[in-house]
Parts: sequence; structure tokens; C-alpha cells
Amino acid sequence: MIRVLVVDDSAFMRKAISSMLDKDPEIQVVGTAKNGSEGLDKIRQFDPDVVTMDIEMPQMDGLTALKHIMMEMPRPVLMISSLTNEGAEATLKAFEYGAVDFIAKRLSLVSLDIVRIEDELRAKVKAVARRWLRPIPLWGKKSLRCSQSSVYPLAKKNHGRVVRDIVAIGVSTGGPPVVQKILSELPADFPACILIAQHMPKTFTGPFAKRLNDSSKLKVKEASPGDVVRPGRVFVAPGGVHLRIKQRVTHIDVVISSEPSDALYKPSANELMSSVAQAVGKRALGVILTGIGSDGREGIWELKARGGYVLAQSNETCVVYGMPKAVVEAGLADQVVDLDDMSQAIESALY
Repeated sequence: MIRVLVVDDSAFMRKAISSMLDKDPEIQVVGTAKNGSEGLDKIRQFDPDVVTMDIEMPQMDGLTALKHIMMEMPRPVLMISSLTNEGAEATLKAFEYGAVDFIAKRLSLVSLDIVRIEDELRAKVKAVARRWLRPIPLWGKKSLRCSQSSVYPLAKKNHGRVVRDIVAIGVSTGGPPVVQKILSELPADFPACILIAQHMPKTFTGPFAKRLNDSSKLKVKEASPGDVVRPGRVFVAPGGVHLRIKQRVTHIDVVISSEPSDALYKPSANELMSSVAQAVGKRALGVILTGIGSDGREGIWELKARGGYVLAQSNETCVVYGMPKAVVEAGLADQVVDLDDMSQAIESALY
């Protein structure tokens, strides 16, 4: 039984979240709290396995409470965030303080819309309860950016070996601090372009890209039509759509598409990996990081079939060993890599 504490200043939200969680026979809501201060008291009283934490609350807000939790009695905390720019910024800050993931609450229809998070909420609670990982330090200081601006030629070789110059990353639950750690360790003269499909709402991916840009030596931006693949550039897929690339005669275009509209995840790691496989084949490096489910496996299969190389994050260092597990168990991973070694493994796999 996974024991959960729900912290939210809204009586409706406390009841709604508790009701959603209690429908699962593996989950028990052991208590609720209406602000961060009361939440800390209830954690000491009930010692829950997981805490869901609203961000904006009176007396003590969610970020302040989160810092106290991680200093005094660390455990998995899922932030409950509004789908606004302010909510995105606060949620990304929560990752810095140790939150493992977030659930976005839909405010447009209030009580009618909140039920849409039900399956996601239960899945994340169960996943993070079973895979508690020590928080990873997040957003560091601003670094010098890469000034490289040349467009890729169609192919490059080094002593007869194809050099990989496109890195496609698929990631979900627990991903933001993991992606930040990897990018912050890559050098300014990194010779490849990085494309990232992180499962996030559309209001979150822009602020996410900006924070990555502020902590990386590379130039990071939310992908948009008209972008061109270049060395040292990082493109984050916008939430709600798919990120692809298309090979042209002299360069590679970044393509944003809403199709397939019925994809389980938007952006989809499968769509990104498949596109990269079709565009550049063996010049591609596919990287699958922490996340629930198996998004990316089919795309990685196509990438491997066309000669690409694949890295998967290790079980021991994933917040949730779902997406990498699907790739590893399908026999598609060339290397299984601990998070601390991932940036070095990415660099080594390019040559």
C-alpha cells in the first residue's frame, strides 16, 4: 500500500485528488493539509510515502514547504501546478528544490476538467513511490554559449567512420533535472545538434528551454518552424505538438507538426526518433532517459534498423525505469549508462 498525503489550499482539490487516488487499491490517502505548514506537521505525523503539493498556498507556499521536506525528511513530492507561465516557472523551480515530477491541473473547466489528470496522477504516484531517487542539483550559473553557426553538410566521415551529428533525446517523468545535468556538462564546442522530446504541457516547454539555456554552454531554445539544425544547438519540442527534422539538399530543417493528433504523448519520443532515423540514419544517436511507459521504443527500433546508435539510462539512476526499460528489454540499447556518465557517453558515441 502506497501512503499519500495531499496538500492543497482548495477544499475541492483536496477532495478531488484524494478521491482519484483512493480509487486505486494500491494507494491510501492517509491525510490532507490546507497549507505548507500544516503539510509539514502531517508528514511528521503520518510519514507518507508520497506527497502531492500545491504551489500557491497561504501561510506557507508549496516551494517553501518542499525545501523543508527535502532538508528534514526527504521523500518523493509531486507538485500540483496550474497551466500558466507562472505555474511553469514555479514548477521548474520546484525541481531545483528536489521535486520528482508534477501534475498539471486544468483550470479552464475547473471541476469538470480536473478528472482528466486521474490516470496520470495515479500512475505517477505509484511510479515515484517505488523509485525514489536522491534529488539532482538543478539550474546552475549562466555559462558561455557556443558560437558555432555553420550548417551541417550531408555527411561527415572520420577515418572511414560516420560521425554522428544528431542527438535525439526522449524523456518523461523525472526528466527536467536529468536533462539539465546532461546539457550542463557538455562543452561549448559540442559538434552535434540535440533534439529533445520531453513530455510537458505547451506552457511549460518555453520556460523549460529558457532555463536550460541559462545553465548550459550550448544555445537552447523551444523549437519553432524555420529553425535549422546546427552544431551546438539544442531544440526542445513544444508541448502539444511533435518535433521532427527533414533533410534538405544543403541543410536539415526543424519541423513542427500536430500529426498524428491521436498520439498518446505530444511531443512524442517515437515521432522524434522515427523522423531522425528517416532523415539521417546512421548519423543519429538516440538517447532514452527516465520516464513512465514505453514512448520511444518503436522509434528507436527504426533508428537502429537504419544504423543509428542507442544509449539508455540505467535502472539504478532513473526516477522511473519505464522508457529505458522498454528499449533495453527489446534488445535495442547499445549501452546502458548511469546518469553521472551520460554526458561523457554521448560525446564518446559521436565518433
